[in-house]
Amino acid sequence: MSAASWRRAMSSTAASASTIAPQLAPVRPLPSRRRGRGSFMRWVRASIRPRHVIVLAALLIYPAVASPFFTFQIGGQALTLGLIALSLTFLAGYGGMVSLAQGTIGGVAGYTVAILGSSGSPLSLGWPWWLAVLIAIALATVFATFVGWLSVRTEGIYTIMITLAIGVAFYYLCLQNYSVFNGFQGFHKVRPPVLLGIDWRDPVPFYFLTLFWALTGYFFVKYLVRAPFGVALQGIRDNPRRMNALGYHVNAHRVAAYAVSGLIAAIGGVLLVWYNSLMTPGTINTQALISILIIAVLGGMRHPIGPFIGAIVFVLLQNFAIDLVARERFNLVIGGVFLAIVLFSSDGLLGLWARVRGWLTRGARVS
Repeated sequence: MSAASWRRAMSSTAASASTIAPQLAPVRPLPSRRRGRGSFMRWVRASIRPRHVIVLAALLIYPAVASPFFTFQIGGQALTLGLIALSLTFLAGYGGMVSLAQGTIGGVAGYTVAILGSSGSPLSLGWPWWLAVLIAIALATVFATFVGWLSVRTEGIYTIMITLAIGVAFYYLCLQNYSVFNGFQGFHKVRPPVLLGIDWRDPVPFYFLTLFWALTGYFFVKYLVRAPFGVALQGIRDNPRRMNALGYHVNAHRVAAYAVSGLIAAIGGVLLVWYNSLMTPGTINTQALISILIIAVLGGMRHPIGPFIGAIVFVLLQNFAIDLVARERFNLVIGGVFLAIVLFSSDGLLGLWARVRGWLTRGARVS
């Protein structure tokens, strides 16, 4: 190549780079402590809309107008399952990593609370409830980080199979081990503490306990996905090679996402063992793991509110489908509902509602 040809090639390369460079989002520096507080308050003012206030008011009034069955069996269970499914929504919707081990992570937290805390089994150590809960959440988060460390080197169906294999392995470990996990009998009478004179497993207190953590998880995810870490995670979801070229450590961000989702799933797992008042291998079997995925997909995996909507539908079907079909045919009912929603909307019930609202809006404009 002649010198003139080399100069022309370098000039064209520089021009192309100057054209592409503005399209690449620069890395924003981490805000200072003062700027962080201001940005958080601006985010709160920009994120809370009138509909949020209306929904929150309805959630607070709900126990006053609902029976104890609907307060505990429907409301408390839906919020608990929705919190575990929220961890999957964050991981898959914003990180692009579908994991079937979220129920297992919640199970690790639940078993830790049952083993270290108090229950009807002599295997429980009887430690203070707050210490058992803190260790359970920490241990489940570490376990989720380990799952992420194993899974981030794969993509697609391989990630799903690895996380499913981990879940199945933990299920059989709990089922066959009697010295630590008490085998298929598990742990019974694993109840939340009586604190401030309140039995937190009573319908109304337990409902508000789950509501508090559901709202905390929801707003935490809402804030995190707009923070630098969440924006980088979504960029890695869309184009990992480009984000790697920009200097981001792709695998480190993915493992961190697993840790964050594990923290959310661990809190949901503690609430779930308190809701059931027991911890057995049936809580973490394959059907339970797939149920978390169904709940997340039903509501919509692109919105933090989606898993809670999916959990409400799932719990309602679980409790009232037996009025239409036999109990053993529940999986057929939930499978039919799942297929119908997926066929008509790629974004679950929220996507279906957005499509219907668009039709209504266009019809109103035409008329």
